[in-house]
Amino acid sequence: MGVINLTPDSFSDGGAYSTPAAAWAQIDNLILHGAEIIDIGAESTRPGSIPVAPSIQVDRMTPILSEFKNRYSVALSIDTTSSTVAEFALQSGADIINDISALRFDPTLAECVTRWNAILVLNHSRSTPVTMQNDPHYDDVVAEVISELTESVAIAKMHGVTKIIIDPGIGFGKTLNHNLEILRNLRQFERLGYPIMVGTSRKSFIGIITGENNTTRLAGTISSTLWAINNGASIVRVHDIEEVSKAMNVWGRILQA
Repeated sequence: MGVINLTPDSFSDGGAYSTPAAAWAQIDNLILHGAEIIDIGAESTRPGSIPVAPSIQVDRMTPILSEFKNRYSVALSIDTTSSTVAEFALQSGADIINDISALRFDPTLAECVTRWNAILVLNHSRSTPVTMQNDPHYDDVVAEVISELTESVAIAKMHGVTKIIIDPGIGFGKTLNHNLEILRNLRQFERLGYPIMVGTSRKSFIGIITGENNTTRLAGTISSTLWAINNGASIVRVHDIEEVSKAMNVWGRILQA
């Protein structure tokens, strides 16, 4: 899954793709180098970010969504917590809604997904992006994240959703050690019975380990992404598709040898 942020303030590439020309060029690049899903977001959910009105999100997405399915055959995912934005995106041909709140912010989003027979990604997080990194606490992070995702799955199914992907939410209301514990025990999430998505790309826990800023965390992104794949992840959400795809190719060939 390749990432496109149509925002001025995303943690890694804010503003880089806020014009249609820049966004199209990056989408072309991601698909050229192996992206099978493009995930488009119009609201930053980085720690400390302020909510963006659904109308603004729709305005940011319209130039891309109005043409996406005419240009590409890859799956289209929309990163939003809003049922209004989800409805617009699904009408425009989106295949997946990627909800970082796992239905906590807007449970009716699930009804949109059901109406369009789409896929719903339930991404674990706590609190809101504004406050989620303010001293997050868990007694047992793996058990609690599994439990809270189980509750979200139940809500999704209650609203008729049948196609679900779970994401343990690396970096969403979690410390360095929480993130590492989740990755180390990723296989435990298989008990939920749904495909697992993991997004470690350029995230701050890598920078804490390596001392790098958010534009120079490629090595940590690759190593954590390969770890996730080797421990049950079916989908990995990344910014640097070319480099990660090359690493995956080498890793895969070793497994096949």
